[in-house]
Amino acid sequence: MSETIESLLHEARSYPPSPEFVAQANANDPSIYDKAFHDPQGFWESWAKTLHWFQPWNRVCHFEPPVVEWFVGGKLNACYNCVDRHAEGDRANKRAIVFEGEPGDVREITYAELKVEVSKVANALKELGVQKGDRVCIYLPMVPELPITMLACARIGAAHTVVFGGFSADSLAERANDAEAKVIVTADGGWRRGSVVPLKKITDEAFEKHGCETVEKVLVLNRVGEAGGDVNMVEGRDVHWSEIVTRQSEDCPCEVMDSEDLLFILYTSGSTGKPKGITHTTGGYLTGVTATSKLVFDLKEDDLHFCTADCGWITGHSYITYGPLSNGATVLIYEGAPDTPDKDRFWRIIEKHKATILYTAPTAIRTFMKWGAEYPARCDLSSLRLLGSVGEPINPEAWIWYHTNIGAGKCPIVDTWWQTETGAIMITPLPGITATKPGSATHPFPGVHIKVLDDHGNGVEISGPHATNMTRGGYLVIEQPWPSMTRGIYNDPDRYKKTYWSRFPKNYFAGDGVKLDNDGYLWLLGRVDDIMLVAGHNISTMEVESALVDHPAIAEAAVIGKTHDIKGQAIAAFVSLRAGFTGSDALIAEIKGHVGKKIGPIARPDDVFISADLPKTRSGKIMRRLLRDIAEGRALGDTSTLADPTVVASLKDRYETSEG
Repeated sequence: MSETIESLLHEARSYPPSPEFVAQANANDPSIYDKAFHDPQGFWESWAKTLHWFQPWNRVCHFEPPVVEWFVGGKLNACYNCVDRHAEGDRANKRAIVFEGEPGDVREITYAELKVEVSKVANALKELGVQKGDRVCIYLPMVPELPITMLACARIGAAHTVVFGGFSADSLAERANDAEAKVIVTADGGWRRGSVVPLKKITDEAFEKHGCETVEKVLVLNRVGEAGGDVNMVEGRDVHWSEIVTRQSEDCPCEVMDSEDLLFILYTSGSTGKPKGITHTTGGYLTGVTATSKLVFDLKEDDLHFCTADCGWITGHSYITYGPLSNGATVLIYEGAPDTPDKDRFWRIIEKHKATILYTAPTAIRTFMKWGAEYPARCDLSSLRLLGSVGEPINPEAWIWYHTNIGAGKCPIVDTWWQTETGAIMITPLPGITATKPGSATHPFPGVHIKVLDDHGNGVEISGPHATNMTRGGYLVIEQPWPSMTRGIYNDPDRYKKTYWSRFPKNYFAGDGVKLDNDGYLWLLGRVDDIMLVAGHNISTMEVESALVDHPAIAEAAVIGKTHDIKGQAIAAFVSLRAGFTGSDALIAEIKGHVGKKIGPIARPDDVFISADLPKTRSGKIMRRLLRDIAEGRALGDTSTLADPTVVASLKDRYETSEG
């Protein structure tokens, strides 16, 4: 990657926080950046001290890349910090969880009630043979029992690995086997777009196809009942939730855990096809998500925090379960799809429950744009006071739509960059301090030291929110340890070292491209794998996609580079249109010209393909890898994580027809 990665798009709009927001913000003093920069360990230690520790640490941090330890010698329990200390204090009768199921059922659980529920599940797991140090695989729909089971595992010192409730039997078995899980916790099914996802049947298939030899018991929650049909229960292995959990004692003491004891394993996709089991430990992870939840979302005692992620992803771990609950906040959980029974479901939920914070993905925002502004306009969204974006870079036009149609022009937007591996938010505005720019994640979180390096490892350190002498792009690396960083890949230390520490020794390489503007703002360019080399120029897919979505007809876009005899790579764009537009040769020519004007002739796509939808994972991320397979005429790679596998098959047929 050379200086030609420099962004050719220019975004001049800026949105400072309002005086009213600044006055009440948890962080409103810009000096927080410099103080944390010059004493990052002191900054993180101050946040660790807000947690409850059974025994204090004797050393803040030990770091010999890639090995790191935080709060060495300290003893605590994540569940105690997220549940007990609130249930035993002034928040006992405060709502911890507000849940709405896709069929419309609503549950509210106070912190006192949450402690009872978690303790009973923890005791049930113990009866099923789970001990401190074991692993539990959780394969549940997005219902309260999912975070409850996570917390129950943490309570008794068992590491959990949550498998998203839309994954296949193969994916479930691969994760359960790699983690050597002793118990799988699942349900008869879950609701998605009015249909039942048959989780227990998929679990049975995982056993039939792959053995799951370490799994001794399967705990089965009744969620959908008769709608799911008959549920097969294997004698001696399978246990009904209602038969074991409900009769347990409400008393279950929290295990005393070392700061570096394993809290959870979460699997993320890997370039080799084998998922990586990303590990997170207790003290550092909890410190990171507690601090970022409080400052990034400006969490207040009366907030209702609506994060639309699933606990099958790191966002659900950090900003539904551990971060908000550690702060004693109230979280809003929704089980189903955003278009069931209509495309205003999220907005109806916000209106009904009066959510104050919304944290969602750019892919979702672009989908809402595609559906049209009339859907949020039907609903009263005036309770919202802060918006967030997570999962991938957000293009400026989606940012503006979000700001205007969801935030009514008054809500700060925190555009956040982080990874499963980082555990917590790393680059973000602080809403009471930062003037935001549409499309920029702005600055590193206090205490996070980020560098932008070129091919040769040369670059400029970023001091707090400021950067100097560098206005071109490069590789994003993190040069000092932070508490919530992964401790490695489960049972594969060599792969961990090679993936994250070999490119720039002693620096964590995130795998993403980034550029700095003249004001020192960071603009994420996506995975470096998604940088195209077109006629000797490195061009970011994200920037071409932003230019495409800037066209009034386009709702979503995915761009890939395909092999070209002369240019090395040519740009191919796959787009879906907003309501009211139809595809034509004239529109395609107009779209190509629009990109050429917006960025420059070098970025003009050779091909534009119009599709009703794009291939996405169930978390909403576009799978560009499959689009590259289509464009290069290769056999399609793994499609098991797609939300709708028929989308990619349809695109492949259309592409091959056009090429022929």
